[in-house]
Amino acid sequence: MTITAVYPGTFDPITNGHTDLVARAGRLFDHIIVAVADNPKKQPLFTLDERIALASAVFAEMPNVSVCGFSGLLVDFVHEKQAQVILRGLRAVSDFEYEFQLATMNRRLAPEVETVYLTPAEQNTFISSSLVREIALLGGDVSQFVHPAVAEALQRKR
Repeated sequence: MTITAVYPGTFDPITNGHTDLVARAGRLFDHIIVAVADNPKKQPLFTLDERIALASAVFAEMPNVSVCGFSGLLVDFVHEKQAQVILRGLRAVSDFEYEFQLATMNRRLAPEVETVYLTPAEQNTFISSSLVREIALLGGDVSQFVHPAVAEALQRKR
């Protein structure tokens, strides 16, 4: 049986923390779909197409990873892709309550889909897209937190 995991997020921008999580999940699952969310509640710095392109560049050398955008309910996307797992990251205890609510709701909507959490490597626990975005927009160097293609794209947005 092939196990496919969907890793959803806004990825605005995708960071080394996301990349690390996907790389480690790639050892657990046969296929990882990085699902870039078109979330109308958020106002991202990058368009959906830009975020998909950046994630695709970051994961280009990982053959068991694909990237696509989605809108609507995550469980509908998971069903559409015939995936069995939702992959999520937990950086800190503060993430747990929100993630627990999401997992519980997703389980009610799609009881056959499991949510699996991975924690980031220690060097990535403090990295968040919002912090990276803020540092970049204020002229700081984010090259240690993101893939070079992402750093370049952030530089162009300044």
